[in-house]
Amino acid sequence: MQYICTRCGKLTDAAVRQPRCECGGLFELDFTPPAWDPALIDRSEWSLFRYRRFMAVDGDVWRSVTMGEGMTPVIPFDEKGDVLFKMDYTMPTLSFKDRGAATLVSHMKAIGVDYCVQDSSGNAGNSVAAYCARAGIRCEIYVPEGTSPKKITMIEAHGAKAHVIPGTRDHCADVCRAQVREKGAYYANHVYNPYFYEGMKAYIYETFEQLGRIPANIVIPVGNGTLFIGAVKALEHLQASGAIDHFPNIIALQSELCDPLYQARLAGGTKPAEVSPKPTLAEGIAIGVPMRGEEILGMMARHNIKVVTAPEDRILEARAAIARRGIYCEHTTAANYAAYLHYCELYGPTPDTLITMCGAGIKSDH
Repeated sequence: MQYICTRCGKLTDAAVRQPRCECGGLFELDFTPPAWDPALIDRSEWSLFRYRRFMAVDGDVWRSVTMGEGMTPVIPFDEKGDVLFKMDYTMPTLSFKDRGAATLVSHMKAIGVDYCVQDSSGNAGNSVAAYCARAGIRCEIYVPEGTSPKKITMIEAHGAKAHVIPGTRDHCADVCRAQVREKGAYYANHVYNPYFYEGMKAYIYETFEQLGRIPANIVIPVGNGTLFIGAVKALEHLQASGAIDHFPNIIALQSELCDPLYQARLAGGTKPAEVSPKPTLAEGIAIGVPMRGEEILGMMARHNIKVVTAPEDRILEARAAIARRGIYCEHTTAANYAAYLHYCELYGPTPDTLITMCGAGIKSDH
């Protein structure tokens, strides 16, 4: 398998330890999946790796890494069935990031990585720490101050070293990347490493297999955009294969207190706008400088995707409404529903909508 640089186009062996191209560009995988065919799904495998024929996977190493991630239920939220929730917090570390961590750590084990570092607002760090523990890889996770203490407890329970960094989420990433350069550690980052997105594609593959269709509207939170990029790649794959005849309406959301992509779309820009992030309950999407921002904005332009913000003063209200229907989610996940309601106010009733329940509420009570 090879990487291809998104800036200069140079091909590099995917076993390389450097996190990006020598020119500074980020890597993509030089991989084109076969046309979608249900016959290629391994129905004997109860994890996202049932779709491995459509993902870049290194042999069978994944078998010693998987914890049954993926295959999360899709349930109706309201009695009308207008809103569907995909219950992604039912995965091993109570977060949707397990799909990407499983594929990334499988790749790391396949190429012999024994020590890695990663920066995260909490969920991705916990997920990578858990899968590294399973794979026998030493791991250090950098999280910004204000991260839920329970997420930090989970990271350390997996045997990883947690570093709490004062300042913003973006500053935390800068500190971690400095350690990558100084220590020579493998950068197990869910934004830089394209193997992470291979796992995130399964969000769409699962939905398509479970429902036999793709909902008309799909709400996707966008901070660094890992789920967004994975979902768009999978939808483009299904459409190119003729499995779906049109692209669904993607409703991308950001926090109103940290909205570089929302502002860029308003201005018709091709690069994320410069913003000054403010503290938000939606900590999981509080990314002021998304590293793949240009790629995300390109996808948004290509598919005419609207971005909406989650009103900060309605996140707790949304969380309470979801809890009264029996579902206890974290604050960033509640922001998904708050943004959906705001979208309906702006554009009218929006039935047949899928929303991810990204993380469990017990992890973000602080």
